Amino acid sequence: MKEATGEANMTVITIVLIALVAAVATPLITSLLNNSAKSACCTGAGYQWKGNKCYNGSSQVTDYWDSNNNKCNY
Repeated sequence: MKEATGEANMTVITIVLIALVAAVATPLITSLLNNSAKSACCTGAGYQWKGNKCYNGSSQVTDYWDSNNNKCNY
């Protein structure tokens, strides 16, 4: 009986650890994908992507990305 209890405890610990890793990794991956999409949108519109911001020459461009829908404006 003790072996079954120990095995059940290990299963619970494994499930909790997997959930913890997923909870930490999901926001990181989402942020990475959003930044990649913004970068592609900026360069696709003919601007330059520098330091996580979009520039047209020396001035920053803000109208290339629709933050409400997470989509390109062009």
